[in-house]
Amino acid sequence: MLSNQLQNGVETAKLIWSRLPNAEDVSDAEGDEDGGLRSDGFDGVESLDYEVIENYAYRQEQARRGKLYIWYYVGVKWFFALLIGIGTGLAAVLINISVENFAGWKYSLTFTIIEKSYVAGFIVYTMFNLALVFSSVYIITQFAPAAAGSGIPEIKGYLNGIDTRGILLFRTLIGKISGSIGSVGGGLALGKEGPLVHTGACIASLLGQGGSTKYHLSSRWLQIFKSDRDRRDLVTCGCAAGVAAAFRAPVGGVLFALEEVTSWWRSQLMWRVFFTSAVVAVVVRTAMGWCKSGKCGHFGSGGFIIWEVSDGQDDYSFMELLPMAIIGVIGGLLGALFNQLTLYITHWRRNYLHKKGNRVKIIEACLISVITSIISFGLPLFRKCSACPDSDIPIECPRQSGTYGNYVNFFCTNKNEYNDLATIFFNTQDDAIRNLFSAKTIHEYSAQSLLTFLVMFYSLAVVTFGTAVPAGQFVPGIMIGSTYGRLVGMFVVRLYQKTNIEEGTYALLGAASFLGGSMRMTVSLCVIMVEITNNLKLLPLIMLVLLISKAVGDAFNEGLYEEQARLRGIPLLESRPKNLMRKMTAKEACGNKKVSYFTRVVKVADVLAILRSNNHNGFPVVDESRNGETMVIGLILRSHLLVLLQSKADFQHSPLAVDMRSQSIPIRHNLSDFVKPVTSKGLSINDIHLSPDDLEMYIDLAPFVNPSPYVVPEDMSLTKVYNLFRQLGLRHIFVVPRASRVIGMITRKDLLFEDNEDSSSVELQSTSVRAEQRAGSRVRRRNSDIGSPLLNGLLA
Repeated sequence: MLSNQLQNGVETAKLIWSRLPNAEDVSDAEGDEDGGLRSDGFDGVESLDYEVIENYAYRQEQARRGKLYIWYYVGVKWFFALLIGIGTGLAAVLINISVENFAGWKYSLTFTIIEKSYVAGFIVYTMFNLALVFSSVYIITQFAPAAAGSGIPEIKGYLNGIDTRGILLFRTLIGKISGSIGSVGGGLALGKEGPLVHTGACIASLLGQGGSTKYHLSSRWLQIFKSDRDRRDLVTCGCAAGVAAAFRAPVGGVLFALEEVTSWWRSQLMWRVFFTSAVVAVVVRTAMGWCKSGKCGHFGSGGFIIWEVSDGQDDYSFMELLPMAIIGVIGGLLGALFNQLTLYITHWRRNYLHKKGNRVKIIEACLISVITSIISFGLPLFRKCSACPDSDIPIECPRQSGTYGNYVNFFCTNKNEYNDLATIFFNTQDDAIRNLFSAKTIHEYSAQSLLTFLVMFYSLAVVTFGTAVPAGQFVPGIMIGSTYGRLVGMFVVRLYQKTNIEEGTYALLGAASFLGGSMRMTVSLCVIMVEITNNLKLLPLIMLVLLISKAVGDAFNEGLYEEQARLRGIPLLESRPKNLMRKMTAKEACGNKKVSYFTRVVKVADVLAILRSNNHNGFPVVDESRNGETMVIGLILRSHLLVLLQSKADFQHSPLAVDMRSQSIPIRHNLSDFVKPVTSKGLSINDIHLSPDDLEMYIDLAPFVNPSPYVVPEDMSLTKVYNLFRQLGLRHIFVVPRASRVIGMITRKDLLFEDNEDSSSVELQSTSVRAEQRAGSRVRRRNSDIGSPLLNGLLA
């Protein structure tokens, strides 16, 4: 009988194993608007078009728009900001309630069983964690590969102008939410805050493109934003909403988007981002109020991160600044070490381990889950229990089984005792941090327990980061920092023998120092820490440790997100150019590469040949002027050329150019025809099918080119080019020879005028200046047919 059951068990295990996805099980392309995804989640990056393409179709559409449409356009932006806040807030509520309930069921069941058998309790505890982690990694590997990791490096790349395919899809959103529930609920050493930022960005992107057509969740009236610029603004709102939802820190969310992820900012965007964060705060607060009535199961005061330390240390002495500065140094050193170790391990994973297929990814995550369960359950067994403090403390000791809080009774002989190491391990990370931050709990933890937890959790966080599950590093970083911060606080209490010193205050400073040393954020992190602790008195101390930890960390390596972005092959343009660029010119950067270009009227066969011969995404278009010189008339994108080739509507038999000054140019394309789907390949050259007769026809490219691309002289320093490229969010810059003459000069006063003024009443201009301007305008009209000289190169 026993052998038959064993054989059935082996057969069942083989059946489950055979159904696990292989690397080849995920197809390279799914043939929809979502674009192709390989098994690793990415198959390349592409630059985004943040520049406005002012071609003929754009100008015609702008001419048809009145003030009513502009008001409607602005109103929809604010409405979308509202929807992003509501959607991100609800996603955060769902994740937090699910994690808290799974953790509550797990701990309640475990503590009920260990009253009879610790071995059975360990098995149940381990299997519960393993099931949650397996569900998370299975969803990620089979359904949404791009949902692995925190997603912040990819979103930072998107806002920097880099489109990594798959990161903003509907299936990525679902995978991020469900995967975060499984990985965080399964007790892994990672958090849900980074994935919430990615979740908010996905919600914003889906709203910007009108939903998902693949899953029939789209609406035409939502499809109003047709440029990457507008979608970028929405994704920025989503990032801020994610931080606001994760930490209940709306102002911190705005500053996080400004400091950490965005490369381009303006005042109008600030208002919408702030409004979105405020909406998230209202949604989260409403959900917490609703859950206080007991309708959310095990979800109670925990779940949403806010650690009230207003009853902590009220004042500090000058002598305490030295140990606080030491905390900053420790945070910088441990944060830099964490970045370096995760970089090495992630590099090994991506280049060796994860290339062996999805089965290896699943086995790896499950193995780490088992190891984490063994450590978190086994280490408290070796700790001696301590007697509960005096009965006048405001915290219950020991806590009731199945609830959150301090003083966990685990493997203790007396009911009036608690296990300090189990108090950290047998809690969700949010509740464990709340315990470490708690005031009036001096001597709750022993130095041996804190040091043991620090070493083990630090090691687990390093190993877990990079597995194929959604993983954030905010809360693990706070856990690590608060542990060594509390250790320093214990030393300070014993050294100075003062009753007003709180160990929990030092735990808070340690958490800030580690995050500053790892992520290198300052302003936004400072505000987030103040908001989540609700204690403004600690602001100067948090600023001190953040400045020190960031300075120490910068001496060794870059921030965590920058390192991970480089590892993932995301070519970020940092805020400051390299020193080497000061000695280079734009022409030297172009090198000796030959520029591929089109003539204004070009043969269809020539267009097809050039597109097949290279992978460039932008091409200069040249034409002959009246005096026979070849002049650049603009820039045309590869995606626009593919649309023209597929539609065939603009093919003509004659090689003659269309008269652009004529008012009767036929409009065969709307601006929406040239819009590329979000995070998608769009059309490719393989999608174009032309007959031999089509190849002999011609296209006049003049109505479709951007006639005013950005141009720099060949001897401009590369530093200036870099700043121009990054600050304007460009994709291409033309490099041209030094101009031979000047047709005009624009100063500040030429740009200061009101919308209701005409050219004869420009603000701050005298009569003589206006006369000179009118004369200059006549000169410009006479030379309107003469373009720029032929370019030397194209920077992209």
